[in-house]
Amino acid sequence: MSEMPKRKCKLCEDQVQVDYKQPELLRRFITERGKIVSRHSSGACAKHQREITRAIKLARVMLLVR
Repeated sequence: MSEMPKRKCKLCEDQVQVDYKQPELLRRFITERGKIVSRHSSGACAKHQREITRAIKLARVMLLVR
């Protein structure tokens, strides 16, 4: 069996800082129904997926993202 090459985390490559004040960035990780996209689907590493989740939840409280 041939192994699939590992995908790189786009946020790690671009050295993006995840913050709740960036609704445009966070909308990329939310479905149209408002659910947070899984790590497998988004291609984020575990560290960034945790940051994304925290930022989305905080942005929901602040009504920046629905």
